[in-house]
Amino acid sequence: MNTRILFLEELNRLRHDILAMATRVEEDLGKALSALRNNDMETAREVKADDAVVNAMQIKIEDEAAIVIATQQPVARDLRELVTIFKLTGNIERIGDHTVHLAKAAIKLSGEASFRPMEHLERMAETGQEMIRASISAYLAQDPEGARKAAALDDIIDAEHKALTEETLGLMKEHPGLIKKAVRLLNTSNCLERIGDHITNICEAVIYMTEGRHEELNEQWQKQ
Repeated sequence: MNTRILFLEELNRLRHDILAMATRVEEDLGKALSALRNNDMETAREVKADDAVVNAMQIKIEDEAAIVIATQQPVARDLRELVTIFKLTGNIERIGDHTVHLAKAAIKLSGEASFRPMEHLERMAETGQEMIRASISAYLAQDPEGARKAAALDDIIDAEHKALTEETLGLMKEHPGLIKKAVRLLNTSNCLERIGDHITNICEAVIYMTEGRHEELNEQWQKQ
């Protein structure tokens, strides 16, 4: 078989595996959100158990990508994509970790009365799902503009995180009895805010892959 054709087949398999890994994490984020909304501890436990599957997917993809680099000796654009694959798997795996945190929060908060800041968590998780889908679509389509649009959604997550923090701190002052629950919400909000950051990293990697340059998206000074 022609060496180039073999390389492209291996690269397509890696792309398929990246899509499968990202889809798994995006679905888990949806399950964790559902568990939070519905006090569904069983679904939350499923998300926690799925973390091992996601980790195994990362190892498999990275091992296969390393073999391709070693045996095919790619250069230029092809090498950038293989380097990008490592960046994608690392960030997707971290998104999975933060998703597990949301599932754990759902378990700890199960049975407790809900209050307004929970709505911010829900919108953050929903936006995170949208960002995952958009960023991976940009990768598969080799679309840097799509990556920039996906990263721009992080502004929504940041705004919800800021609103949740302000409301929760206010509640802690007015109702000291809610401090324990409030701290859990703040920690969970921090994790969901980090999901947006990791997806932004993915988008930056897509731009590097397609345009061969490093571009920093959604810099903190731009958000203030």
